[in-house]
Amino acid sequence: MPVLNLNKTQRRKLSIFVKCIVFSFLAWALFAVSNKYIYTVKSAVQYVNIPDNRAFHPLQSDTVNVQLEATGWQLLFSTLRSVQPTIQVDLSGLQSRNWVVLTNQLGFINRQFPETQRVMSVSPDTLYFDFSKQTERKVPVKAVYNLQFSKQYDVIDKVNVSPEYVTITGPLEDVVQIEHWETDTIRYADVNSDVHTVINLKQNQRANINVYPTAVEVDIPVGEVTEKILEIPLKAENAKQFSSVKLLPAKVRLTVIVSLRDFVKVTPGAFEAVVNMEDWVENDVRSLPVIITQKPDFCKLVKIEPQNVDFFVRK
Repeated sequence: MPVLNLNKTQRRKLSIFVKCIVFSFLAWALFAVSNKYIYTVKSAVQYVNIPDNRAFHPLQSDTVNVQLEATGWQLLFSTLRSVQPTIQVDLSGLQSRNWVVLTNQLGFINRQFPETQRVMSVSPDTLYFDFSKQTERKVPVKAVYNLQFSKQYDVIDKVNVSPEYVTITGPLEDVVQIEHWETDTIRYADVNSDVHTVINLKQNQRANINVYPTAVEVDIPVGEVTEKILEIPLKAENAKQFSSVKLLPAKVRLTVIVSLRDFVKVTPGAFEAVVNMEDWVENDVRSLPVIITQKPDFCKLVKIEPQNVDFFVRK
């Protein structure tokens, strides 16, 4: 490969040329980011001033396209932002009609953005709503937790939530689909004792559903646990068509995790292990899988030995 040999004068000229290119690029970039541009961002919609005693269904997506005028700097930062912006829409006008025109709310929407940005338009410009009778229902609260336990510690009993139920109000067709309401995720590390906390309910994703109360108390019993091995007699289900069924082996060995508090209480009688003879009748399998149909709450099953058993039948 040929080597470019430059004398001192040529190197100085090349250096000046490169510096000019760099300075020109920086000047162009500074000029470009200082100019104003019109760009579009997708924004989530949050409804405010919702009319009382009127349950509604939005008839369009819960996101809109907002056209903004801003400088290149703001356009750059908007591109780098990972969180989707949210705009509030005033629904007070729904008292007398079933739509709102966003053009009439540009002043209200503009106040939600920095002064250096100006909202030019919102698409769609008109939001339509369908109204229905508002109803009320109580649903149980489900505590959601992600706990990192110290060695040999775990949840050992039922998680208590107070209050156990919350009241939800909204359109009948939406309310009847909600079977429970979850809390925000409870997170702790190195847990080795009971957890007691006040936690907010998960944020409502539907603007037409109200929840009360918005926070609950949660008690999670935590204790030391250990392994226990039990031998459980094995039963054959759906075997009435046979005069006898012999399972080999007749018992299975279960390895379970139990709390030290309940170690003595957890006995073979608290478990039920079965095989389903229909698996053989319908699928002609050579061995039957063991199914655990009953076990104590907060007793974790670790291992079943064997997982499949042989059998003899007499018709």
